[in-house]
Amino acid sequence: MTDFAIGLFSLMAMGGLVLGGLYVPIALILCSLIGVWAIKGNLILATKMLGLAANDAISSYFFGVIPVFVLMGFIVSESGLGRDAFDVANAMFKRIKGGLGVGTIAANAIFAAITGISIASAAVFTKLAVPELRRHGYSDRFAVGVVAGSSVLGMLIPPSLLLILYGLLTETNIGDLFLAGVGPGLMLALLFGLGTVGMAMFASGFIGRNLSADSEAPTTRELLSKGLPIAGLISLVLGGIYAGVFTPVEAGAVGTAGALVLGMIKRRLAWSGLWRVMVETGMITASICFLVIAAQMYSRMLSFSGVPSGFGTMVTQADLSVLGLILLYCFVVILMGMILDSGSIMLILVPLMLPVVTALHVDLVWFGIITVLAVEVGLLTPPFGISVYVIKATLDDPTISLKDIFIGAAPFAAIMLVSLGLVIAFPFIATGLLGR
Repeated sequence: MTDFAIGLFSLMAMGGLVLGGLYVPIALILCSLIGVWAIKGNLILATKMLGLAANDAISSYFFGVIPVFVLMGFIVSESGLGRDAFDVANAMFKRIKGGLGVGTIAANAIFAAITGISIASAAVFTKLAVPELRRHGYSDRFAVGVVAGSSVLGMLIPPSLLLILYGLLTETNIGDLFLAGVGPGLMLALLFGLGTVGMAMFASGFIGRNLSADSEAPTTRELLSKGLPIAGLISLVLGGIYAGVFTPVEAGAVGTAGALVLGMIKRRLAWSGLWRVMVETGMITASICFLVIAAQMYSRMLSFSGVPSGFGTMVTQADLSVLGLILLYCFVVILMGMILDSGSIMLILVPLMLPVVTALHVDLVWFGIITVLAVEVGLLTPPFGISVYVIKATLDDPTISLKDIFIGAAPFAAIMLVSLGLVIAFPFIATGLLGR
């Protein structure tokens, strides 16, 4: 059996194991070990080579960006800044038809700019926004759908854990990726808002027929006390990165300290909550590092087998254009999003596609934004749809089924496909701020 055939067999075996329910990193490591063993013919050599891959995978200083941003996101969530963002956004858009829905989207965009974790956004705004939306006449399906849809902004608007993961996998500058995510992220939030207003005007049966805006308006002082700390934290983290004052790792650490200070000043951060945040941060960081190690092993095995270069040769011989390749890639990513989580999709496909798109001189920053947008669609599509399951678990309401949440999120998944098409057709949406 040739090395190329071994690589293909390993890919098929890995896919079968994942679909069979085996944890993705375990499937990657197992297939990588067996694949390298079959290629090199020596088990000891295979274990040593994969051991070196594991060491190389997370030895970089820039891997420190993972725990600091995860910690900052959890502290922000625990200290109630998500509620503040919702109150401010709701006050800004309450006079628009469907304004509470638009306010939920705006609040999620703000929250995304200080957390970067879609799951955290989904959990926080399920508790904050869904009861308020239902109380003001919005339908159950729309109430959970708008939270599910807008929660994905956390994976695109910087700082984003998916962009960090992509940057580490492809050795692309994380600051550039963050800057490139601003345009598409704001565009997606704007399209979500316009879509909500459009549904309020032309699909009142779906969004709700008797929308009210009779909540008591907060005072200017209350809005400033809630909005200024959030604006300050966003400016500190993202402004520091873009101005060149901080590296992404340093910005995450400074942002974590800032979120901690805000939580203490507002007296919303108890010792029990801080301990829970630390434990959850450690668990997520360990999980992400394990995923990255497995992906590095998998990437080494693919390189030894020659599958990426062989795939690139086939693409060249097929005379497939860059646009055709990107469209095919997005189609595969969206299909995989129906059965796998976001990180797993990136870990499986990005190492496979990286040599191909590099050979075709594709801008890796643009390709990263396309990848994250396509992956995000999978957060809302059945049967997996991790954001949908988080909302269902957080809501704990038997009257709202998973089917209701998926139906409610469907218009937002369609809007995301439109955004993906726009970024593919007009790359400057992503790269314009980089001057490319």
